[in-house]
Order: sequence, then structure tokens, then C-alpha cells
Amino acid sequence: MTAADFKPAQLQTAAQLGLAVPPTLVTNDVEHAREFAAEHGPVIYKTFRGLPRDEDGCAGAIWAQRVAPDTFDDSLKVTAHLFQAEIPKIGDVRVTVVGRRVFAQQIAAPDGALDWRRGDWDALRHAPIAVPAAIEAALHSYLNAFGLVFGCFDFALTGAGDIPQDWVFIGCNPNGQWGWLPDAADITTAFADILSTSTEGGGAR
Repeated sequence: MTAADFKPAQLQTAAQLGLAVPPTLVTNDVEHAREFAAEHGPVIYKTFRGLPRDEDGCAGAIWAQRVAPDTFDDSLKVTAHLFQAEIPKIGDVRVTVVGRRVFAQQIAAPDGALDWRRGDWDALRHAPIAVPAAIEAALHSYLNAFGLVFGCFDFALTGAGDIPQDWVFIGCNPNGQWGWLPDAADITTAFADILSTSTEGGGAR
């Protein structure tokens, strides 16, 4: 899970499996960052992985956010940063994969937020969406590559979603939350099926 939580590894694996990924730059060089923004702007900044818990046990978050190239300065030299081209999306999709079962919901934020996670989750609008066969096969291969049986995948949707080209891979949370989704009961059943199967015949406890 630690390896699968690292954003550059996610993007590399997704690209190798044929999934579309946004143009991405990892750098601490100011000029490289400015050149990337000039070629691919508008540009989004993201973290490499989820933030660790603080002393009180609370997990923080840095949301995906637009950044202006004229704010790039020598502070970028302190550490590596992940920049991506903003995808002109018409919506977002959360795909939850449990074993061989796939659950997908198109998500729309009422305020059209760049990152739907930063707003009121109760105000999000959900609609089931079919996952193209090529995308579904790639997701199973992705989980196999990291030795996982579960993952919450996020995609930017650039079209109706009925062809693979409409789906742009954003990331995969190997320990994502799913209780808030409309199909949470079905996802729970999928987990129960995996656990009950693995314990038959004296297997995992």
C-alpha cells in the first residue's frame, strides 16, 4: 500500500497499462516548472501522497489546486514538486474495484470545483456509469501490479464516457473511503465475499 500510494509510481504504472494520464512534471527547478506551464498551462499542483497524521491523530489534506507560473520562485528548490496539466473535464468518476467487481459513479460538484473532495460531500451528485472494457481490464492489471485486491480510482471524464479515450487517469487511493457512495452496500457485499472465500478451508483468518 505504501508503494501504491506514491503518485509518480501510480502515473507510471497507469501509463504503462495504456491509460491516458495528464502531462506531468516532477521537479524542483524553477525554469523547468515555468517551461512546463508555458507549454501545458493551466497547471495544477498536487502532493506526492496523502499527508501523515498529526500529533492529535488527525489526517490533513492538500487539495489539487491551480497554480500561476508567476508565483514560481526559488522556494521550489526546497523539494520536488508535482505539476500537471489541467484536464478540460466535463465531470469526474470514482471507480471502486474490489476483487473482480467494479463499481463506478460519475460525480458532479454543484460549484464545479476542480477537486470535488474539498467541498460538501453531501452536496455531490452521483450517477452510475459504465466502465469501458479496456479501462476495466487496465484497472485489474493495475491492482495486480501492486499486489492489491482493492483500490479507489479517480478519473477525469472528457466526454460521454462510452469510449476509453474519454477517461483520463488521475490517481488511485489504495485505502480509499467508499461508505459515502450510493453503492456502498454492494461494495460491502463484495468485500464480504472476498473475506468469506479466503477463509474457507483454513485460509486467512
